[in-house]
Order: sequence, then structure tokens, then C-alpha cells
Amino acid sequence: MSGFRISAALWDRIHHFASFPQTGVSLQQMVLFGQNPSQGTLFKASQFLVELDQLPHSLSDMPSINKVKNWYAQSFEELITFPKYVPSPAVKKILYASNGEPAHKLPQSTPNPSLFEPGNPNSAFYAPVPSGNQSYLGNSGNKNGNGQGQTNGLGNSAPRLRIPIERRYFDHAAATASDAAWPPELHAYNASFTRTLEAIKRRHDPTVTTVAQGVLEWKASPHCGTRHIGLDVQAWLDRFYMSRIGIRFLIGQHIALNTLEPHPDYVGIICTRANVHDIVHEAIENARFVCEEHYGMFQGPPVQLICAPQLNFAYVPGHLSHICFELLKNSLRAVVERFGAGDADKLPPIKVVVSEGREDITIKISDEGGGIPRSAIALIWTYMYTTMTGQGLEEDFTDTDFKAPMAGFGYGLPLSRLYARYFGGDLKLISMEGYGTDVYIHLNRLSSSREPLQ
Repeated sequence: MSGFRISAALWDRIHHFASFPQTGVSLQQMVLFGQNPSQGTLFKASQFLVELDQLPHSLSDMPSINKVKNWYAQSFEELITFPKYVPSPAVKKILYASNGEPAHKLPQSTPNPSLFEPGNPNSAFYAPVPSGNQSYLGNSGNKNGNGQGQTNGLGNSAPRLRIPIERRYFDHAAATASDAAWPPELHAYNASFTRTLEAIKRRHDPTVTTVAQGVLEWKASPHCGTRHIGLDVQAWLDRFYMSRIGIRFLIGQHIALNTLEPHPDYVGIICTRANVHDIVHEAIENARFVCEEHYGMFQGPPVQLICAPQLNFAYVPGHLSHICFELLKNSLRAVVERFGAGDADKLPPIKVVVSEGREDITIKISDEGGGIPRSAIALIWTYMYTTMTGQGLEEDFTDTDFKAPMAGFGYGLPLSRLYARYFGGDLKLISMEGYGTDVYIHLNRLSSSREPLQ
């Protein structure tokens, strides 16, 4: 809604809720929580709030950034003003009963190993935000939006304590109660809240492209004065997009638990037996199709897949598909632009090897596309950096994600790394200039790493 304006009262509520610390959840916790959702557990899961990040420099002055800012503020207002459901004493007894069975508690999550690099100034998720930066919604102050600033929104300097996820949302009594035990008004409340989340999710569909447009506006403004994005802007974009991945994952999971029919292999949008071979094979076919369309080829470069057919683990298929698709597009483009779009049989194959270890499932994508100069390795993780010319965002571009024919926006690699890191994996790249590039996707198969929070 273009006419939305942020009131002073809403600012105060944003600052108040921003003072609360976040609690990360692991994939394992999400699976156990949602295996047998009842109306009671779904009601308790609806009690979360969106936290907003920070903007550096003058990015908050850009029109596209202001548009995104208003989207977040409007969604935040819709959540905090959503009509409250007051359960009856009987419903309360089921919702908040403690049965004293610790075996039913959710397992503890572990710190995400991919995002903390001691001594690495590029470790964006744990790097301190420079003082004087404006908050995500343009407010300057001492709060950093995650409860670890100088105030907690109520004039106190004491930090708020985290409440474990299992104590807030999960208990066995509510999870195992029959849906018949829940009154119609609770069903109606859950359905209404789900519709609100669906509307919020649709509103934020173009966030990635709109923020990218805002960065382009900033780069074209006199405030920038540099060709490439600096470390502070890069760090903010990493935090913002990682936060967006997490918010959309939680919203998507809640919607799926409320709307989708039960499936033996799915808990919401999480597949407990995601078949790596099938997901990667589909990404290969999609990437080759895009390559053939873009370059006018009858058949794209061959891709060899080496993977056990029955390799399964718990993961979000959409995340893995996105990562593989983006990386395969890069490899296909590199091979075609090095050897030409002639006879596909004469093009060197791209090799995809999947290895299963005790901790990780690793996917290696190898190409002979000529590699990347060492001087450019640091830049490939920078947003808006691309080696492809003649591409750009149109003024009215509003797709939910980048759907360019092959490349050109400079978002494929950095966003893919964020998706890999979200549940404790990582993305590494090793290049041999003059020959080709190897990209390693590490996926944490233990499912115990909590989502990264700043």
C-alpha cells in the first residue's frame, strides 16, 4: 500500500519489540514441533513478531528502500494489532498444562558453525554495526534492533532474557490433544491469522528486487562515490537478506502447517526425506533449459551427476533447489562463453558430485569455463557485482526473485551462500584461472544448527 505512513505510536512499538532478543530454532526442532500439529500448537506458534534490521549511511533515503521500510512497518502493525484470542479456562488448561515429562521437550539447538569466523572482518553476522548508523526503519539511536543495545525500549539497561523455544511454543499435552477438543473460535482464529500471514508474504514477494533497486539508486547518488559496495553495506545486505530468508521460512512453515494436507515425508515445507539426487537433477534440467533459451542452443552443455539415488536427509527442498540452480547457471554460462554455443557434444561436461559424510552432505559442481582471476575472487560475493554486461533492473521489475535468463544482477552467489548457511551449511569456491571453477555446497545433515540471528 503506497499510502501507508508510520505513526509515532508505531515507532514506539517497533522500538519496544526490537529490544527483545531473538531465539534461534533448528531444522530438527521445527520438524519435531510440526509433526502432529494441533489447533493448540498452531495457536501458540502464531505468537511471534518480526524484527527489523539496520541500514547504514544514506541508504534509508532511497525511494525503493523507503518502500520496503513501509512494507515492514505495515506488516509489523498488522501483527501487533491482530485481534487477540482469549482462551477459556478449559482451553487454557490444555494449552499451558505442564505434564512434567522432560522427554517431550524439543532438543537443544547448537550454534551455527558457518557464520562465526574469528578474526575475519568479513564475518558479517557477528561484526559490530558502526555507531551512528540508522535503524532499519530510519530511526537513529542507541538500539541495535536485537536487544543488545544500550536500552531495552523501556528505559532499562538490563538485557532481556531469552526464553527457550520449547518453553514458549511446545508442550506434549497441547500437541497430542485431539482437534475435537478445541472450540470453533480457536479454529477460526488460526485460519484468520494464517490469512494475515499469507497477505504479508505476498506483500514482501518483491523485497529482494526492490532492495536491489534501492542499492542501484544509492550507487547512482552523490552519497556513494564508489563503484563497488563497501563492507558495511555488504554486511547490512547479508544480515537483511538472511533475516528475510528466516522470516519467509517461518511464515511459510506456519502457513503450510495450517493449510496443507498431512504427508508422510513433509512437516510443513520441510521434507524429512529430501532426495538429493532428485532435487539436484531437477535443478540441472531447469538450468540447462534456461541456458538453451538464452543462447538459442538446441542442447545445452552436458552435465554429469554422480549421486547415490537413495540419499535422503531432512531439508527444505526449495532452498537446495535454489542454490544448485543458481550455481549451475553460472557454470553453464562460463562454459558456453568460453567454448561457444556451437556443437554441444564438443563442450566439456559440467560434473556434479554428491558426497555423504557423517556431518555434511557435500555437493561439488565443477566446470571448465575458464575460471576466475584471483583479483576478482573477493568481489564475487559482493552484491550487484557481475561479469555479465547489458543486464539491469527495469524500473517496474517486481518479480518475487531474479528471473533473468542467465545472469547479470550479481545476486546469485551471495544469496546462495546465505541459503546454504541458514541451517549450518556453507558455500565455498575454488577457481583455477585459465581452466575452471569448483564450487562446494556443504549441507549440515545433523539438522541441529540453529538459524543465524544477529
